[in-house]
Amino acid sequence: MNLEQVLDILRKDAYIQNNITDWRRLPEKQAEYAPFPPYIDQVLIDVLNKRGIRQLYTHQASAIETLHDGKNVVIVTPTASGKTLCYNLPVVNAMIDDPNSRALYLFPTKALSQDQLAELYEMVKAVGRDIKTYTFDGDTPASARVAIRAAGNIVITNPDMLHQGILPNHTKWIKLFENLKFVVVDELHYYRGVFGSHFSNVIRRLKRIMKFYGANPQFICCSATIANPKELAEKTLEEKFDLVDNNGAPRGEKHFILYNPPVVNYELGIRKSVVRETQFLAEKFLGAGVQTIVFARSRLRVEILLTYLKEIMTKIKKSPKLIRGYRGGYLPTERREIERGLREGNILGVVSTNALELGIDIGQLSVCLMAGYPGTISSSWQQAGRAGRRSGVSVSVLVSSSAPLDQYIINHPEYFFDKSPEAGIVDPNNLVILMSHIKCAAFELPFEDGEVFGVDATGEILSYLEEHDVVHHAGNQWHWMSETYPAEAVSLRSASPENFVIIDDTAKERVIGEVDFFSAPELIHEEAIYIHESRQYHVDKLDWERRKAYVHEVWADHYTDAQVKTTLKVLDMFEDSPKYLSAIAHGEVATTRLATAYKKIKFHTHENVGVGVINLPEQELHTTSYWVEFDVAVHEELKISRDDFGNALQSLANVLGNIVPLYVMSDPRDIRTIPMIRAPFSGKPTIYVYDVYPGGVGFSQKIYRMHDELLAVSRKLITDCPCKTGCPSCVGPVLEVGEWAKANTLKVLDLIIAG
Repeated sequence: MNLEQVLDILRKDAYIQNNITDWRRLPEKQAEYAPFPPYIDQVLIDVLNKRGIRQLYTHQASAIETLHDGKNVVIVTPTASGKTLCYNLPVVNAMIDDPNSRALYLFPTKALSQDQLAELYEMVKAVGRDIKTYTFDGDTPASARVAIRAAGNIVITNPDMLHQGILPNHTKWIKLFENLKFVVVDELHYYRGVFGSHFSNVIRRLKRIMKFYGANPQFICCSATIANPKELAEKTLEEKFDLVDNNGAPRGEKHFILYNPPVVNYELGIRKSVVRETQFLAEKFLGAGVQTIVFARSRLRVEILLTYLKEIMTKIKKSPKLIRGYRGGYLPTERREIERGLREGNILGVVSTNALELGIDIGQLSVCLMAGYPGTISSSWQQAGRAGRRSGVSVSVLVSSSAPLDQYIINHPEYFFDKSPEAGIVDPNNLVILMSHIKCAAFELPFEDGEVFGVDATGEILSYLEEHDVVHHAGNQWHWMSETYPAEAVSLRSASPENFVIIDDTAKERVIGEVDFFSAPELIHEEAIYIHESRQYHVDKLDWERRKAYVHEVWADHYTDAQVKTTLKVLDMFEDSPKYLSAIAHGEVATTRLATAYKKIKFHTHENVGVGVINLPEQELHTTSYWVEFDVAVHEELKISRDDFGNALQSLANVLGNIVPLYVMSDPRDIRTIPMIRAPFSGKPTIYVYDVYPGGVGFSQKIYRMHDELLAVSRKLITDCPCKTGCPSCVGPVLEVGEWAKANTLKVLDLIIAG
């Protein structure tokens, strides 16, 4: 059965049709071409002609022309539109002209680096020139590293390796830095939030070293569609950029379906499980032999869906090995094997977190299912773009959960299809992040008096480091004097550099995965069921000090879900705005997070079959927060009881926690909300919305600035919901927030809006 036949079945199925809120057919788009510029070497043109490329897409020609004019360029086009040629063609062309030229390619993941190496190597081989192309990452053998440093014309790496392996050892890379003509940054939209803020500082360090060696390369950035690509490029790399977004690539016919699971309890507004409905739809495509990718929001959801889909394959007499999982925590060898299996067609379906959202070559997938809204419009289109990369017709289905954010998206198709994608945010001057990279930069090269590293207060920071015996001022320079190697202690991708290793000792000890520091109390506490590639492991021991979890394989009919308690206190207020009976502000806060208990959730029925206690240390976090506070007696003004007002606070916190990510391009997990009926800072009822990273990354300030818009959208979400008293799709779980949650929440919102 082919894909068109499956679509016909979906159209004729009354149950499915009742749950579809929008079915958009995006027609195929014809290519728009431009000729090769006259300065491209004929050898290169002949190579491309042999591959069937006889002219360029319009955006490729525009990007190459911009670079020829000596400018930096940021290219923004959809997935699979040929962005790679926008930089490979001018880079290889420059190296034909000057064999001593060098280029540095930066990709956010090793998998993308390996992809690019294969494609670039084929082009270079066909050109027949001695342009040495290498990847340099943690998997590069020590024996090859000397040759790469000495002779690599194009070095392909990732920000982590640049940060820890290349910049601190720049004296071994003199040929690269003295002759560097191009720096390529692919997947620019990926560098936002904490990772983007770290990356911007790595670029600052790179530019210091390039200046030291006399290099002034051009920057080439590529991005998926976001609202502010030029602004993000200029803020991240601190250079001027020209934007190229005149996409000339063709596109096959695409169907995009918004699917809302049916309500199973009208009084409480509870819908059928997003996991169950995604499984139901996946069965339609996988059963017909259509290669499918399923995206899930969390590691746990990936493993649950993977378990269910493997059971389905067994039921329809197909091998469960045709379905694989893919997420962070899997070992690199596992991930490469899965990528290869998808490309070669040996794997029929894959269930993934957003790890496969990026442009890794995974072949010709026809269907993309999203189990829950990915968190941003940009990510949704990125995930949808993984289907139909090389085929004609493709299908993407967004299956909504009961969460308010999902329900807003699924019931406002015009917002999803017509609104421009979100803006990317970075805060490279976040003090915690900045301090880390000033240390790394001082190790690499002494700072000169008056030198600015991102902020005018660089000298003050260096003086502070001197007081703590980290640097030493001599003459007009600041020299590194500590014995430690600073880059090793700085993780670009998380607030904490420490990961927990998971060791399976069922037979003999072997490492099966890893979990980041902040997720460990929830995922690998003792007695937890940890799921990996749909296999279940019982956590026997969590060695907190040594960052190790010991597990053994089991068969269990349940999984575990941890409960976390958070407390917060305000340390400093940066800005505030008083209103009638309320005020808004943002500032610095300290939070304490403690995993207290866990529930045992039965597979398939998802019922609670037991509980347990978690005994682990608290995790403290200093960050930034936005908050809205109310006068103590505001409930009297609103003519509602104190208890009902407390429930309304909880409801409004639920709504804000789901609406905010739409507007600041954060993952919903990047932001948390806490309602307090009596906040320690002021003694007043307050709702806090805070960044979950040390020092914050700029989200809270943006929320403060967009306060009015966010409240208006929150009100619309609640009023547009068809429920009477409140439900999970608008104000959150009704059993937790009270019978009149909807009406009372609107009263509180109207008070703030009117103020």
